[in-house]
Amino acid sequence: MAHLLSDLSQSVFSSLGLADTNDALSIGESPAARECILLIDGMGTNAITEYGAQLPIKNQMKFVETLASNFPSTTVTNLTSLGTGVHPGEHGMLGYTMRVPRSGDPGRLINALRWDERVDPVTWQNVDTLFERGAASGISVSHVAAKRYQDSGFTEAALRGAQYRGANSIDELITGAAISLAKPNSFAYVYINDLDEAAHSDGMGSEKWLIALAKTDELVTGLLERLPTGTRLWLTADHGMINRKDFCVLGKDNSLLENVTLLGGEPRARHLYVKAGSENEVINQWREYFGETVELHLKQDAITAGLFGAVVTEDSFDRLGDVIAIPKAELVLIEPDKEKQQLAMVGHHGGLTAAELEIPLFCGTAN
Repeated sequence: MAHLLSDLSQSVFSSLGLADTNDALSIGESPAARECILLIDGMGTNAITEYGAQLPIKNQMKFVETLASNFPSTTVTNLTSLGTGVHPGEHGMLGYTMRVPRSGDPGRLINALRWDERVDPVTWQNVDTLFERGAASGISVSHVAAKRYQDSGFTEAALRGAQYRGANSIDELITGAAISLAKPNSFAYVYINDLDEAAHSDGMGSEKWLIALAKTDELVTGLLERLPTGTRLWLTADHGMINRKDFCVLGKDNSLLENVTLLGGEPRARHLYVKAGSENEVINQWREYFGETVELHLKQDAITAGLFGAVVTEDSFDRLGDVIAIPKAELVLIEPDKEKQQLAMVGHHGGLTAAELEIPLFCGTAN
């Protein structure tokens, strides 16, 4: 079974001596007591496979293994797994949008990247992060990413506990990481999402995407040159990407939403919140319409199948859709009130295809 992002973060903090962590990747003690995780949002293994000839990364760093994204294969879920070291059913960040329990009938959705001021991030995601635990144990923990994320509800929920260093350019990211790792017993998490944004807007393999890929190489080269000697640099991603080939606007020229009171998730992984007692009716209706092109699970069946990990808390249970719908191939499921916005996106992720789930792990050592 493939290792997950939570295994990587657990292993890295274990290498720095943090108690009660599991070195699942067997990386051992940190040679220079300095560790850096660089996460390139959206850089799946398929990006390396299809465009690897253009990547100096392959010459500068050693390929370690192919990791797996958690389901849903989306940023909210997987960055929280990296931050906490646990699986989605335990940390409760179960998709791009989720229903807020006890928020009325049919209730309201929380967009986990934009957040909701009525929801306390620490209460919503109450698992102590590895960043918090590391800092409390004396490890210098830093988070280097764009300034706009610093005070977001998502950062507070998923990645709290680190010293945040806002960085809006490649040079600022490199400088921020180098400063963060100046002293031994230190960890830096560096994040960039240009590749993901380019894939969403123009598609994987587009000119804009290739420019973002080149920018990634610039960042990796700079980090290996400027981080303190002996620092281990771990390069990975949160998910891969597909380019949309087919779509269905739910509820437009079809009756797929007649028993759905709230539609959550995202186009490749839908949470369907339905009228009480209509779960099986919805499953049968969707199966009749989509055939084998959409994978459908009742909530309890999805939990039993382990889609969200071995542990699903009561909070997570309450947030999950009554029905989970996962389109196959390159199909996306579009919200009728967001049709123009969502169809403008070429690249998508969230589902269970290898292109979305498989993410690379490379390791290099700063000179």
